[in-house]
Amino acid sequence: MEMILNKTGATEARSSVLIFVDDEPKPVADFISPVNFELDTTKLVDGKHTLKIISRDPDGREGIRLIPFEVQNGPAIAIEGIKENAIVDGVLPLMINAYGKGNSQNFHIVGSESPRSIPSWVWMIIIGFFGWAMYYLISYLHLRPQ
Repeated sequence: MEMILNKTGATEARSSVLIFVDDEPKPVADFISPVNFELDTTKLVDGKHTLKIISRDPDGREGIRLIPFEVQNGPAIAIEGIKENAIVDGVLPLMINAYGKGNSQNFHIVGSESPRSIPSWVWMIIIGFFGWAMYYLISYLHLRPQ
């Protein structure tokens, strides 16, 4: 808690804010509210984390807010051929692509997009169109006057 002079010259008490990441005993930051804060995720390992924000008002009461988030600073991994929690057997053909974000100075086109197979609904539309076209062609040739 800190006493601040407001515009009228009177003092006012402000709430303090402590910011923790995961179960660390030492806070990442300690501020007087309101605050703008930038969390540097490059110092965190990839995976699931929890941001814990504790606020203390001038009377000593505390409020806690937990915000789960996931960090992925490493290369992104795209996989096709298996879904999460899938039940599988036999041989699985997998397509795996890993690509990093790189830096903001250079853009590398190679590996930045994951190749994907054509979805089954697209094949169904193509087969349906060609089936309709064959029906139309046969009907046209059959009913055409000679």
